[in-house]
Amino acid sequence: MAKSILHTIESGMAGFSKGQKRIANYILQNYDKAAFMTASKLGTKVGVSESTVVRFASELGYDGYPSMQRALQEMIRSRLTSTQRIQAAGDLLSGQDLLSAVVQSDMDKLRMMVGEADRKEFDRVVDKIMEARHIYILGVRSSSYVAGYLNFYMHLLFENVTLVQSNAAGEIFEQLLRVGPGDVMIAISFPRYSNVTMNTVKFAQDRGATIVAITDNMLSPVYQLSDAALLAPCEMISFVDSMVAPLSLVNALLIAVGYRLGTDVSRTFAELEDIWNAYGVFGKVDDE
Repeated sequence: MAKSILHTIESGMAGFSKGQKRIANYILQNYDKAAFMTASKLGTKVGVSESTVVRFASELGYDGYPSMQRALQEMIRSRLTSTQRIQAAGDLLSGQDLLSAVVQSDMDKLRMMVGEADRKEFDRVVDKIMEARHIYILGVRSSSYVAGYLNFYMHLLFENVTLVQSNAAGEIFEQLLRVGPGDVMIAISFPRYSNVTMNTVKFAQDRGATIVAITDNMLSPVYQLSDAALLAPCEMISFVDSMVAPLSLVNALLIAVGYRLGTDVSRTFAELEDIWNAYGVFGKVDDE
């Protein structure tokens, strides 16, 4: 999709109207900015009406302007530097209520995830986790926090869980020394995709491990190597990677695994409550 949208625009240039050509030329020269503009703002920028921009998206074969915009965003997500992200966000958020704009963006991504989620694939992932000899959880950079969150709860559910730390490449491979057939690596990867993640996934795969990807789309490098995958959009907002949708997906995965474990989970948390009470881990309401 990265090249196809620009190629489609270039190849269709001769048949565009005068206003559509202005839109096309602007996108070809400034696609990193156009990807984060509303139809209205793009129209104002090039001197055409909003309806002309919407018709232009339809002319390219998209079912609306948001679909064309997503295609542009997917194209550039793994390419933009932090500085370019900040500049693009300036165009997108200029003059808006920032709190509302950011929260609305996250809500849109949650709706998109629910609407497009493959329920059968979700069940396949749960099956693989339940059957795993050992579970390795991998995530680097901003994805490391999603991995850490998943690891926190998985450790309460299973004994056979390892969070792969990424402080140094050599240490990663030492942690995976015994990975092999029957093991599952849950690889969490979002733009900008890390080479460390890909090298680690390839190593585990070469050793016979099953790869479960949690990523943003089918073009993701880790998706291409996975045996099963769960998809959640990761919104770029200025220099921040919004992980709201991925974290919500992880919550659903944890709950599904917990339901499969059934009474074992109840016993685990009953024992934990006894330990927490015995050692005063949590304060009581009347202590505050």
